[in-house]
Amino acid sequence: MDGISLLTITVLAVFVGFEVVSKVSSTLHTPLMSGANAIHGIILVGAIIVAGQAAHPWVLAVALLAVVLATANLVGGFVVTDRMLEMFRGRSGKTENQPGTFRKGAPREDQSREGQESVK
Repeated sequence: MDGISLLTITVLAVFVGFEVVSKVSSTLHTPLMSGANAIHGIILVGAIIVAGQAAHPWVLAVALLAVVLATANLVGGFVVTDRMLEMFRGRSGKTENQPGTFRKGAPREDQSREGQESVK
């Protein structure tokens, strides 16, 4: 393929990708990010393999750039997913009553009971 065809395909893929992602509801965003993180992990492994088998210095430079960008994308995806999950947890307001979940800085039930018994 010539350069114009590759550029045309890239531009069309960007527009289609933007339209598809902008139509996703916020409820489905977190599961889709988890799937995307798994794909980015595979891309990172592939970039590491290519960097390990590079024969020319320019291939090694491009492969190392791919490793850096894939790592940044993977870490950023996990950070965004964690923030989205925190938003959903904070919205329900019932996390304090669920077993196994504690607010930061709040005493657990067993600790607060021990403190009350020692006061009596």
